[in-house]
Amino acid sequence: MRVLIALIAGSLFGTGLLVSGMTDTTKVQGWLDVFGNWDPTLAFVMGGAILPMLIAWRLTQSRKPLSGGNFPVPPKPEMDRRLIFGSVLFGMGWGLAGLCPGPAMASLSYGGFEGLVFLVAMMAGMFAAPKVGAQLDRIANAT
Repeated sequence: MRVLIALIAGSLFGTGLLVSGMTDTTKVQGWLDVFGNWDPTLAFVMGGAILPMLIAWRLTQSRKPLSGGNFPVPPKPEMDRRLIFGSVLFGMGWGLAGLCPGPAMASLSYGGFEGLVFLVAMMAGMFAAPKVGAQLDRIANAT
């Protein structure tokens, strides 16, 4: 049951990304080009994702998932140097590539080579992040 729910949710998410244009790198880069030829249409995509998720978090506070277990606890709103550094790197990668992880995965479904390159780079970054983070922590604690 849990796998079926994940398959349906993932398929719906990927379809939404394709239909909304989030897998089109030029559209995403147009959204980020606020001082040039700005394309504001992805604001509606983001709003269409954020608003239902906000409602879903509120509705799940006193409920249990259909497939068992518990819903994840919302993260604590703490901002530290690791979060800021990671956010800057994520934003730089998103801006340069025109893709973030979800659309990169969705673009694989139609044979996008750029999505495959991005996915490999993203996985390398995910593998390196704990090691780099630990090294940065050692440097920060040494000073």
